[in-house]
Amino acid sequence: MYNGGMSRKATIIRVSDSDLTELKRRVSSRSGTQRGGLRSRIILLAHEGREDKTIAQLLGVNRHTVRLWRRRYARKGLNGLKDEPGRGHPETISSEKKKEIIAKAVQPPKNRKRWSCRSMASSMKVSASTVQRLWSANDIKPHLKRTFKISKDPQFESKFWDVIGLYLNPPDRALVLCCDEKSQCQALERTQPGLPLGVGHIRTETHDYIRHGTVTLFAALNYLDGKLVSMIEKNHRHQEWLRFLKLIDKETPAESDIHLILDNYATHKHPKVRSWLRKHPRFHLHFTPTSASWMNMVERFFADITQDLIRDGSFDSAKQLSQEILQYLAERNANPKRYVWRAKGEEILRKIKKAREAANV
Repeated sequence: MYNGGMSRKATIIRVSDSDLTELKRRVSSRSGTQRGGLRSRIILLAHEGREDKTIAQLLGVNRHTVRLWRRRYARKGLNGLKDEPGRGHPETISSEKKKEIIAKAVQPPKNRKRWSCRSMASSMKVSASTVQRLWSANDIKPHLKRTFKISKDPQFESKFWDVIGLYLNPPDRALVLCCDEKSQCQALERTQPGLPLGVGHIRTETHDYIRHGTVTLFAALNYLDGKLVSMIEKNHRHQEWLRFLKLIDKETPAESDIHLILDNYATHKHPKVRSWLRKHPRFHLHFTPTSASWMNMVERFFADITQDLIRDGSFDSAKQLSQEILQYLAERNANPKRYVWRAKGEEILRKIKKAREAANV
C-alpha cells in the first residue's frame, strides 16, 4: 500500500574522529571548493543524526543530493566525496596556455606597469575567471605592492648585530631606549563633522580640511617595560634633540647606564650634542644602519599613535593636537605595551641578501 508520508530509511553514518576533524577543516577552509564544503556539511549534519529532509532544508539543496553524498561516504569514506573520473567541466585551455599566462603575469605589458585580470584575459583570449583562478593558484598578485629600500650602509652587519644584541641580550642594570622623532604631525581640522560608525553604515569624514600647523613628537621607548619618555616641540633641530636628551637624563635613574637606539639623522650627531654626550658618559648611542629604521622598535609605537589618534583625528589647533597626544601618552604609560623583538637575525640577513641579488644592489 502506498503511503505518501513515508520516506526512505536514511543510510546510517559513522564518522571516525580523524574524518570528523578533516570534515570540519574542509568546512572552515577558505581555499577549498564550495562543492567540497557542501558535501562535508552534509556528512557532519548526518553524523549528528539529522534526517535527509532536515539537512536538505538547512543547506538549501534537494534530498536526492543529501542521499547521494550520505551513501557515497558510507561506502568509501572521504574518498567518496570526490568527483568521479570524467565528472565536472573539462579543461578548456592547454597546459602550455596556462604556463604562458603564469609567465606573462610577472611581465608588465608594453606601456603599462601591470596586468589586470581583464587585460590579460583579453590578450590571452581566455576568460577573466580563468586568469584569476590561475593567479590565485600560483599566488600571483599584480595589484599588490610593498615599499622597501635596501640599505647600502658599508657597516650594515656590525650595526645590525649591535642593535639586535641589545634586544636579545639587554645589558644588566641598564636601560635600553628606542628613540626617534615623529615630525610633521599635522593638526588637520575637517571642514564638517563626520558621521559616526553605526550598524549598517561606515564612519565618514569630509575630504577637505583646514591646516593648523604641525608638531614634532620626541619619544624614547623603554624596550624592557614599554614605558615612554616623550616631549612635544614645534621643530626638530639639534636644539630640541639636546633638550630631549636632558629630559631623558632627568627622568631616568642616575645610577643606570642608558643605551639609545636611534637613526643616523644629522641632529643626533651635531657637535653640540656630541659635546654634551662626552660630559654624560652613561649615555651610549647605537645607530641603526642607514635605510633601516624598521629596526627601531619605537617605530611600532609611532604606527600605533598614528592609527589610533593622529591620522583620523580632527584638531582645531596645534595646541589641541598636542594636548590629545599628551593624554594618549599618559594613558599608554599607565598601561604600557611592550614590543618584543622575535625575528632571527640570520633569517633577516638571508632575506636581505636575496633582495640585494634580485635588485643587483
